[in-house]
Amino acid sequence: MKAFIVDRYGKDSGRLGDMPEPQLRDDDVLVQVHAAGVNPLDSKIRDGEFKLLLPYRLPLILGNEVAGVVLRVGSRVQRLKPGDQVYARPRKDRIGTFAELVAIDEADVALKPKTLGMEEAAAVPLVALTAWQALVDKAGLKSGQKVLIHAGSGGVGTIAIQLAKHMGALVATTTSTENMALVKGLGADVVIDYRKDDFEKILRDYDVVLNSLDARTLHKSVTVLKRGGRLVSISGPPDPGFAQEIGSNWGMKQVMRLLSHRIRKKADRHGVSYSFLFMKASADQLREIGALIDAGALRPVIDRVYPFESIREALAHVETGRAKGKVVVKLI
Repeated sequence: MKAFIVDRYGKDSGRLGDMPEPQLRDDDVLVQVHAAGVNPLDSKIRDGEFKLLLPYRLPLILGNEVAGVVLRVGSRVQRLKPGDQVYARPRKDRIGTFAELVAIDEADVALKPKTLGMEEAAAVPLVALTAWQALVDKAGLKSGQKVLIHAGSGGVGTIAIQLAKHMGALVATTTSTENMALVKGLGADVVIDYRKDDFEKILRDYDVVLNSLDARTLHKSVTVLKRGGRLVSISGPPDPGFAQEIGSNWGMKQVMRLLSHRIRKKADRHGVSYSFLFMKASADQLREIGALIDAGALRPVIDRVYPFESIREALAHVETGRAKGKVVVKLI
């Protein structure tokens, strides 16, 4: 089967080539890939940024989210059958959606929302699960609370704004001048043009901040939170709680403790909590997200769709950080 393969870590690595079809385990479904979402995570894995946390064996097929059709199922699969239209974010040790076929554990696969086409559905799993786990699971966001979502026009931001509004929160976001209308249309109540204004001088007494930007933004974000507020970051640094979640050895736990020491200390001084989120695969949550999409509460925002043969260009576009919503590659 054709696939996008990483033979070695590095920015200029990655090629289109042939790989064997994936082997189907008893709990797996084999999905014929119609479309796959492209994310900053893909570039970071290719570049080797996560090789200590995610020790992949090379050669590696890249790709972290998918929409397609079930071709075959393993002997223990109960919920899904051949012909089902599905979407998924495979678990972190079984990525590989930049290919004609991918085998995924049934526990990570959900039926595709009925109101979405394949390309739209491929743009949802990773970012929607990230937003859900940050706002619902980590932050416990409640109706009437105030949340700041950084980079509101990005893949995670466009979904997180909609989800937070659906949950009844007041939503502030940061974006550039040209994207202000987009984020307001998604439901943002307060929009800050980061090129003109400093968010930390404008916002006060927020309950939650979702950070996806750099360390400087992360540290500034502490000051906009009220006591008892929650700062959740998907761009790091990883903290001891995350080390515990993934079962790191003692050495890695100490590394993560050191990496996050400064932000955890600052958070403690301000009476707020800091946590790092590396999103997990979940069919159960994808089913809830799909119901919200079909009810009209959420919709994916797609910047561009590339043919599979142009996957390097798709990755390069995502790396610019200027995509509005999601970038997708189409196979069928």
